[in-house]
Amino acid sequence: MQLMYKSTRGSNELITSSEAIIKGIAEDGGLYIPVRIPKIDISLSEIMDFSYVQLANYILKRFLTDFSEEEISECIYKAYSNNFDLEEVVQVCKAGDNFFLELYHGPTLAFKDMALSLLPHLLKTALNKHKITKEIVILTATSGDTGKAALEGFKNVEKTKIIVFYPDKGVSEIQKRQMDTQEGDNTYVTSIEGNFDDAQNGVKKIFSDKQYKEFLEENNYILSSANSINIGRLIPQIVYYFYAYLNLLKKKEIENNEQINIVVPTGNFGNILAAYYAKEMGLPVNKFICASNENNVLSDFIKTGVYDKHREFKITASPSMDILVSSNLERLNYYISGKDEKALSGFMEKLSLEGKYEITEAMKVGLKDFYGGFATDEETYESIKEVYQKFHYVMDTHTAVAHSVYEKYKEDTEDNTKTIIVSTASPFKFTRDVCSSIGLETEGFDDFELINELSRNAGLKVPASIVDLQNKRIVYKNVCNKESMKKVINDFLKV
Repeated sequence: MQLMYKSTRGSNELITSSEAIIKGIAEDGGLYIPVRIPKIDISLSEIMDFSYVQLANYILKRFLTDFSEEEISECIYKAYSNNFDLEEVVQVCKAGDNFFLELYHGPTLAFKDMALSLLPHLLKTALNKHKITKEIVILTATSGDTGKAALEGFKNVEKTKIIVFYPDKGVSEIQKRQMDTQEGDNTYVTSIEGNFDDAQNGVKKIFSDKQYKEFLEENNYILSSANSINIGRLIPQIVYYFYAYLNLLKKKEIENNEQINIVVPTGNFGNILAAYYAKEMGLPVNKFICASNENNVLSDFIKTGVYDKHREFKITASPSMDILVSSNLERLNYYISGKDEKALSGFMEKLSLEGKYEITEAMKVGLKDFYGGFATDEETYESIKEVYQKFHYVMDTHTAVAHSVYEKYKEDTEDNTKTIIVSTASPFKFTRDVCSSIGLETEGFDDFELINELSRNAGLKVPASIVDLQNKRIVYKNVCNKESMKKVINDFLKV
């Protein structure tokens, strides 16, 4: 039976998964979701020995029902066969009693590679399926990691162009260099004056501008997204939560069907939402622990049911989470509202007009599986130091936020459920903060010199993708303001 997709905001239009991937965002501004979340149909013990690729095939074919099994298999093979440092794509490392799910062994050293290595192949297959001859323009706002992962994924992919906007302040030197040195005939990068929310809001505004989209279509272009608002980004992320659980099962760290906790450092809520989908499919999860940095709008929401973006935007040591408007929360609110599209549209309108909304008491009860907490930069640094000194395990600043919040969760609840901490980025992307946290001298060293210092002192191999980054030619030095984003697009597309 074919699984159809609809908007969170109540449009009656039902479309296939391939159409949802092409469109990226619904006409009414809502996000596409499957009309039902499919369940796994065999026991976890039966899929315990699946490779990552086998597991990805098993999960994706339940969501992408208008793709053939051969099409899904080919897309997955192209995404994961040669792009990752690990044969199994991801790994679970144990440090003390903690289990770290390392998602950063791809080409750009961040968890975004897990989905963005796959999305271009899904999109290309979808375009061919619908015999679309127009060129797709991928429009992406990034707080640091999505941009490079999307650029790398879509680089030189036929019938696509990709334009990335990132905040001019608030990304690490390594993240900035990764984007500004991007190669590829179909890529374009510019920084934007302001923060990530300015970039994201600008992109959303363009997506909702019907007249502008019609103008682009007249010029043979269709807009789509590589941000996690695209359901094609979200679904592949479900796979690694199952893989992590099965890994613990195989190592006899847990019993079959034993519940686990999952801690996710997140700003846009997509990564933790994928864990929620995994539970709805049948993964035994006790608690989702949502870890924020000092831009703690999500942890406040989980505690109070009030979403309020009226607060100081802070540039932190975990820049990929420096976000005050979390797009994917809309999908969770849809589910905990009992699929009340009218109520959800009201919340989104209030957020747009007033910058704040409060969910109903019944919806607050729906948040019972979530715990929200945040870590300051000082607590983040202390977590990096503590885990390194005790276990000689090196965390990046985002993973350290998750670890710090998890320690607070244990203190608050005395819950000793086995827990997976999601490690979202390589420590080599944030070397200055990591090095200073573990006691290495940073004064007088640039970020690239610190890569070698970290490697030498911590005994870590420098990832191949970062070795030559310092000597790569800077391709992009562009800066724009949010009012001129359309002009940037028009100039690149020559329309």
